[in-house]
Amino acid sequence: MSQGASLEVATLAGGCFWCIEAVFREIEGVENVVSGYTGGTTVNPTYEQVCTGKTGHAEAVQMRFNPAKISYREILEIFFSVHDPTTPDRQGVDVGTQYRSAVFYHNQQQKAVAEKLIGELNKAHVWKESIVTQIVPLGTFYPAEDYHREYFSRHPEQAYCQTVISPKVSKLRKRWAKQLKK
Repeated sequence: MSQGASLEVATLAGGCFWCIEAVFREIEGVENVVSGYTGGTTVNPTYEQVCTGKTGHAEAVQMRFNPAKISYREILEIFFSVHDPTTPDRQGVDVGTQYRSAVFYHNQQQKAVAEKLIGELNKAHVWKESIVTQIVPLGTFYPAEDYHREYFSRHPEQAYCQTVISPKVSKLRKRWAKQLKK
């Protein structure tokens, strides 16, 4: 990172946080990614509590990125390309409010960028259905338990990693090759 560069923060939910974390760990300019929970009412929720769907939290990732290397819009473009933003409370076999698609914005500029991009994607009919991704202000972000962090890189042999995460990472590597870390 260049000296004096100030990092920005993005918080996104797109289904299982293991998938979104694995994708953004590969992107140049993304300095760190942490899986966690946000958007709900329970203070310091556990994974088990979030899995019930009763806390209101989504599985999300919070990343720090260098805007001199990647813009917030590019982060969102990648985000929308690696999950289905048209299915409410669902990503593949993962079903429940904790798997919703959401952009948790940190400021009005992020909100405006997300709204504009979603409008453009809907107008271009990138998907058959309209995007249902929520655009909501970030509340408190709670980092997930340690065993959830860097899950894909630590457990590539696990069945979920092979059947769900690995294809997303492969898709990313093909479509966004120029944005990958060297």
